[in-house]
Amino acid sequence: MSTPSPLYPIQNESRAALTLDGLWRFQFDPRAEGEAAGWPAGLPAPISMPVPASFSDFFTTHAERDYVGDFWYETGFFLPETFPETVCVRFGSVTHRAVVYCNGVEVARHEGGFLPFTADVTAAARRGAMNQLVVKVNNELSESTLPCGAQKEMPDGRKLSKPYFDFYNYAGIHRSVWLVGTPAQAITDYSVRYELDGADALVHYTVEGGGDRPVRVSLADAEGNTVAQTEGRKGVLRVKDAHLWQVRSAYLYRIVLTAGDGYDRYEEKIGIRTVKIDGRRILINGQPVYLKGFGKHEDADIIGRGFSWAVAKRDFECMKWTGANCFRTSHYPYAEEWYQMADEEGFLIIDEVPAVGMMRSTHNFAAAGMGQYTYFFETPTVPALLANHKQQVAEMMARDKNHASVIAWSLFNEPETTSEYARKYFSEVFAYARTLDPQQRPLTGAFEKNSAPDKCRCYDLCDMICLNRYYGWYISGGPEIDEAELKFRAEMDKWAAKKLDVPFVFTEFGTDTLAAEHKLPSVMWSQEYQNEYLAMNFKVFDSYDFVQGELVWNFADFQTTEGIMRVNGNKKGVFTRQRQPKDAAFTFKRRWEALPEGCKE
Repeated sequence: MSTPSPLYPIQNESRAALTLDGLWRFQFDPRAEGEAAGWPAGLPAPISMPVPASFSDFFTTHAERDYVGDFWYETGFFLPETFPETVCVRFGSVTHRAVVYCNGVEVARHEGGFLPFTADVTAAARRGAMNQLVVKVNNELSESTLPCGAQKEMPDGRKLSKPYFDFYNYAGIHRSVWLVGTPAQAITDYSVRYELDGADALVHYTVEGGGDRPVRVSLADAEGNTVAQTEGRKGVLRVKDAHLWQVRSAYLYRIVLTAGDGYDRYEEKIGIRTVKIDGRRILINGQPVYLKGFGKHEDADIIGRGFSWAVAKRDFECMKWTGANCFRTSHYPYAEEWYQMADEEGFLIIDEVPAVGMMRSTHNFAAAGMGQYTYFFETPTVPALLANHKQQVAEMMARDKNHASVIAWSLFNEPETTSEYARKYFSEVFAYARTLDPQQRPLTGAFEKNSAPDKCRCYDLCDMICLNRYYGWYISGGPEIDEAELKFRAEMDKWAAKKLDVPFVFTEFGTDTLAAEHKLPSVMWSQEYQNEYLAMNFKVFDSYDFVQGELVWNFADFQTTEGIMRVNGNKKGVFTRQRQPKDAAFTFKRRWEALPEGCKE
């Protein structure tokens, strides 16, 4: 019942967009009785809950923080008489699944906790009056959900999450909620792709929606001057002496789409740039680039995975300070505002679907590289998982396809890839993904250590190969670090022997490090050891010319499920969870500022 919502809300003469963020009403439903008890018409005993935010870290009891099951949100909104004809409520994300009711009537349901969806409330809402909005949410994991996991039942009947991934299963309404008004036959989507012709650029576009009205498309430069315009739902804009969107030097145009004589208008910033894999090189506008940056998480104190402009601003300032130019949206698509800021700042993004946990292990970070095989893709849940996977790939690409910052799509993180079952599964995912992106950006996925060069059955599906490797931490750590380097080089030599002629990017490497821990000689978890580990990894990276990027794990410390290998979360951050630098931040700053912005020498 939900409809795709790729266009970000805007306000102009034909469209309305009002935020519904703020304090909502909230209630847990541990016995899943709310629907039968009439909660779609209103919650009987709610408490206050901020939106957007995760709910977990507001509470002071284990039962509430670690709650698993159904929970409900409720708010009200006034719908003006003058609001445009079609009225929708747009959710940036609800983790992991939602059913939406307006004035007691079900208007949408959606699976997938990291992408937007809309609920059409045109028929259910009353104009010139207050309206009630109720959302039933569920955060349970299974082997057919993305991300994957399970849960156990405690002796008291309470459910406990058992994720197959190493980050906390935060849940809630994590991103902004908008009341959106559009004309009945509004523009519903558009796509752009680019071609360079000497000093000029050709912007190939398509526009969807608008009924049978004529469509006009124009492009304005940063000063607001119209530099190209044409008519038709499909066509080409020629931009003379185009200003290209460059790495860490962004230039943005504004595309304006108009249906009819002002019937509907949608506009958005876009950056003109091309992306191509040429042998072992990653090319932006035909020039090689070496990726340097971070794996990240949407994770912060108090708000959990909820979006905050303040957190995003601080993160970009810290990344710029280090000399970074790239990050991966590990392990799910982030809030749209991250991509908008990356477009403005000239950052590159590897955009990742939430296909994480495809290994039956609640300690997958330790199981990776230990040869564990769990028959994950040989179970009856695979068809449902595959359908869910493809749907979320489609929604991610529909939402993010026009962002200049997005240069590649990551379709998985650390799954089992050593069987023909996995090969069949991912072949279908990759084949489907190649039909979706108008710009045909590179497809990839992050491989863990079990996906070795002599065992992996899926690496050739990728346009560039991304490796997550922890030689010197999970493998031969501490006093065995010299042995770790030998093992690392032995694997890289095997990759080199394959003569694949594609770029390799390290999308994870790192050590857990306590910000206050110092020791000479070094020990694991100390600042000194983190720097020694990085120095060893840099030597290996620099020894192989097909290595074209290094994205350290992780930008900042982040919350995980409790465990004896986690000290109140994962401490592999180059920055603390409060976004203050560890010693390693200065190490990266020195290295990355010394590297040229293009290809590594």
